[in-house]
Amino acid sequence: MFKKIRIAILLFILFLVGANAYLTKLRSTDWDQSLAVVIYPVNGDNSTAAAKYINTLERETFRPIEQFVQIEGESYGLSLTDPVLFELAPEVGTLPPPAPFGANIFAIMFWSLKIRYWAWKNDTYEGPLANIKIFVLFFDPQIHKQLDHSLGLKEGHICMVKAFASRHQAASNNVIIAHEMLHTLGATDKYDMQTLQPNYPEGYAGPDQKPLYPQKYGEIMGRAIAISETEFTEPPSLGYTMIGSQTAREIKWID
Repeated sequence: MFKKIRIAILLFILFLVGANAYLTKLRSTDWDQSLAVVIYPVNGDNSTAAAKYINTLERETFRPIEQFVQIEGESYGLSLTDPVLFELAPEVGTLPPPAPFGANIFAIMFWSLKIRYWAWKNDTYEGPLANIKIFVLFFDPQIHKQLDHSLGLKEGHICMVKAFASRHQAASNNVIIAHEMLHTLGATDKYDMQTLQPNYPEGYAGPDQKPLYPQKYGEIMGRAIAISETEFTEPPSLGYTMIGSQTAREIKWID
């Protein structure tokens, strides 16, 4: 009997979480008002370099993402002046539960609940309610030459971004943040998960370009700029990316 009650409670919680996520998704993709996006810095490796870099962060660090979404939105006829507005929260002092990459569906569901609880418990922002919460874990680039995958959850509108604690890499960090933020709004990945190459044509900024290679820009959800059929490079800044028609359709900019 106790087991049945526990399962019933879990199912009820999942129903509430699912219903709230669905309503939040509808509100977030109406595009009738600006979305409030809050950045939560986290010292991902407890390093001195990450701590010092976090202390230098300001709202303007993430202004290029606002500008990117505004410019791309205008190209699709979006009339909203500021589609997204960023705010910076005080540093979060605890690390999130690690993502269960490669785990079964039940482990992933349980982690999804844990991460939302963790985000609620560690919310350091005292301003208005955020539409999207982006926790950015910063790492010392002298120690970590490569970082694990970042995540953007449509359910809960929460991002977990791995970034380098370096002013020189702030622009490339913003590319990852924008990519994961768009995941929360319904955008899907447009690259091969094994090779990490952008998929043709939806992952290309210029699929009709002749000659096709090298591409000059990258589709933001395609992750990279295709140099040839087998070569690609990561965009150094949002100025080298754009939002393609499939992504625009997924985030409800066009029908």
